[in-house]
Amino acid sequence: MKTSGGMTGAAAAFGTFMILGATAKGQGKGFKVGLIGCGGRGGGALGDHMNAAKRLGLESKVVATADWFKDRAEGRGKPWGVPPERCFSGGDAFKKLLETDVEIVLMAQSPNFRPPHFEAAVKAGKHVFMEKPVCVDPPGARRMLDAYEIAKQKNLSVAAGTQRRHSRGYQERAVRIQAGVEGKIAGGRIYWCGGALWYREQGKEQSDADYMVANWVSFTEMSGDHIVEQHVHNIDIANWYIGHPPVTAAGFGGRARRKTGNQFDFHSVDYDYGEGVHIHSMCRQVNGTTGAGGEHFVFNKTTAVAKPDLKVPEFEEIGGPYQQEHANLLYSILEKKPYLNEARNVAESSLTAVMGRIATYTGRLIKWDDLVKNKESEWYAFACSPSAEDFEKGTVKAPPDDVCAIPGKD
Repeated sequence: MKTSGGMTGAAAAFGTFMILGATAKGQGKGFKVGLIGCGGRGGGALGDHMNAAKRLGLESKVVATADWFKDRAEGRGKPWGVPPERCFSGGDAFKKLLETDVEIVLMAQSPNFRPPHFEAAVKAGKHVFMEKPVCVDPPGARRMLDAYEIAKQKNLSVAAGTQRRHSRGYQERAVRIQAGVEGKIAGGRIYWCGGALWYREQGKEQSDADYMVANWVSFTEMSGDHIVEQHVHNIDIANWYIGHPPVTAAGFGGRARRKTGNQFDFHSVDYDYGEGVHIHSMCRQVNGTTGAGGEHFVFNKTTAVAKPDLKVPEFEEIGGPYQQEHANLLYSILEKKPYLNEARNVAESSLTAVMGRIATYTGRLIKWDDLVKNKESEWYAFACSPSAEDFEKGTVKAPPDDVCAIPGKD
């Protein structure tokens, strides 16, 4: 993006970031905003987006909402003056929203819906902010990568909820790594360990579709498991700093305490990034245990390059990275330059997490190429069911609660 004296090639290589002093002003212009997925994260994303718009001098307006449940769509839209007839619900709610005059679409529905919804949005010519992760299986990831190309061809701006990429500290470290002054990453560990999230038991009169949407953090088919839904943040940093996804994944995990759904309580994965670089990935959701999250990398200092003249830009981060990601999206749209398109990054990081989950569920060594290139592999076409299309068609059958994968079992 524009510099205020010192944007390096290394910084440019890491994507679209706002540099201090480069803030664009909307001068009264505004965008029509729509929200798909009206739960807590959707409300947070909408608030962050509108605050970022205000900060840039934009008079944006929320014009439509969409959610599986009508009351959620209306409840989220009401404070922003969205009339009930523009608060859509059901499996085709996203299509109805995209048929309106919305210009920017915020996506915070459960991850299984992201591939078809993102694909439809970019085909309709909409700019997009989408929460992470963006898939739950390999076909979904490849669909996201195809949609990334469509967005790029149409000069659409796309931001993802991997907000660490919009954090000043992470960005400044990325510049130093890219410039070679830290040396090459030789290995490391990434982790997200904490307590269990909420869960909801199925009501006697509740349909399987309603149950799975309401209890989405418990089902692999909806969230991808917590290694995908939550730990993707740390995995994304490893991919970002190393510069590419891993070659293979091997690991183990298990279920001991969960009450509903079919996910594991913990995962431990060895990601092999090639050239002897291994990253240990660890995540857990178990109440009463010690929590910790972050990334730790070991550098080979013998490969470090001395660059005493390296200038690391001061990246803007106002309102925290959650708001800054929206500011970067809006800045990209205002400048009419398609610099910001994070769909590929987040798709690859989501698929890296999916690869780790498949490894822990099966006890097998999983290869990246078997997910993206090798059509003969059993994992290439491996898809979670029910799918997003099943929800749209009304053909959802929920998997049984408390029945999970058993490694080594066919």
